[in-house]
Amino acid sequence: MDVSKQTVRTVAVFVLVLWAGLTCVLAGEFGNQANDSFNKAKKVLQHQVYHDHRITFYCGAVFDQQKNITLPVGFTTQKHQKRAKKVEWEHIVPAENFGRTFVEWREGHPSCVDSKGKAFKGRRCAEKVNLEYRYMQSDMYNLVAAIGAVNALRSNYNFRPLPEASSDFGSCEMKIEDQKAEPPAQSRGAIARTYLYMEATYPRYRMSRQQQQLMAAWDRQYPVAPFECLRTKRIEALQGNENPVVKTACQLQNLW
Repeated sequence: MDVSKQTVRTVAVFVLVLWAGLTCVLAGEFGNQANDSFNKAKKVLQHQVYHDHRITFYCGAVFDQQKNITLPVGFTTQKHQKRAKKVEWEHIVPAENFGRTFVEWREGHPSCVDSKGKAFKGRRCAEKVNLEYRYMQSDMYNLVAAIGAVNALRSNYNFRPLPEASSDFGSCEMKIEDQKAEPPAQSRGAIARTYLYMEATYPRYRMSRQQQQLMAAWDRQYPVAPFECLRTKRIEALQGNENPVVKTACQLQNLW
């Protein structure tokens, strides 16, 4: 991509994202408003978005209709070996990153009491009592298929370059160290555009300055791929709201 085309793309993405954010504020509606069930979102992704592309996001592992995984040659894991056999649906932007902006997550709620009368907070409480949280948690643009062991070890860590670290999964170049994660190169562009989408769409979520700079760089360095565009188009039809960050990039590459 030449400089002039990259400049046009950057400006177009900025304008569309700004427009989307203003539209959300004026309408009082943000992002996903179609489904507040995380379990339903996972089923829709499995059967209507990934039905003809059953390949995990980070490691490129193939999985079947029952979510059983055929691990790539050379994939290894020292932990969570049972979870390596199944697909799980991972939040690219960890649920805790936006979840902690909800008071129910941080402090609990009078309705968040278990059968023994013990109060609880965190994700379980936010999910129980806050509809806005459930919509954010179930936003399919932020969910990808991952090997369960990778999802478990990545946890809620944010992405950072880890030049001195080695892969935690053998042939799959996913690195995790000091509560940070560096994804394989082929995943970085889609990760960046997901972070940018979440920040543009949900006013309560904000990246740090360092994270904004990293995601902007990855967005430039790693352009959209055909399935990223197809996946986005399918989610738009199912969920009802656009992802202008990815959509604009796909249109400029004639992939929409």
